[in-house]
Amino acid sequence: MILASDLKRGVVFLLDDAPCSVLDISVQSPTARGGNTLIKTKYRNLISGNTLTKTFKSGDKLDEADFARRKGQYLYAISDDEGVFMDMENYEQFEIGDNMFAEIKGFITDGLEVTLGVFNEMVLSIELPMTVELLVTETAPAIKNATATAQTKEAILETGMSIQVPGYLESDEKIKVDTRDSRFISRC
Repeated sequence: MILASDLKRGVVFLLDDAPCSVLDISVQSPTARGGNTLIKTKYRNLISGNTLTKTFKSGDKLDEADFARRKGQYLYAISDDEGVFMDMENYEQFEIGDNMFAEIKGFITDGLEVTLGVFNEMVLSIELPMTVELLVTETAPAIKNATATAQTKEAILETGMSIQVPGYLESDEKIKVDTRDSRFISRC
């Protein structure tokens, strides 16, 4: 059992027989005597993918989900909409498709290590590392004498994703990309 007052970002609890991950939390103290502290949460139902809000009293007890975060690895793509991931602990392979794969396919390359969120032997979430190294396959030529202002240009990466990069980058360079907001960080 988890007390509502112990909830933090990233904690997974069970609500209506579905695992839910806390995305955001705020605490509201009462103004009246004897009032309960309210815990307002924004959470994602990991089965349906819906983002919802709910308010708990600080003394409310929530069931803990049998949710495990395991090291995993991306193996290969079956199609544009599906990929195969392997659990590094027991070498079990999972086929991931639909929205979960579509959200991350621009960042993954063969052998990329990820964190798999497993509930009842089903993968419900895939967490990427904060940065990944990707190869620029296509971009416009470097812009000469463009150091006075920060100019950017579009670049297509080895995964097919396109992002904005500084004007001095050329094709066949490895770069670091932030997986949270698809932003160029640096050269490798």
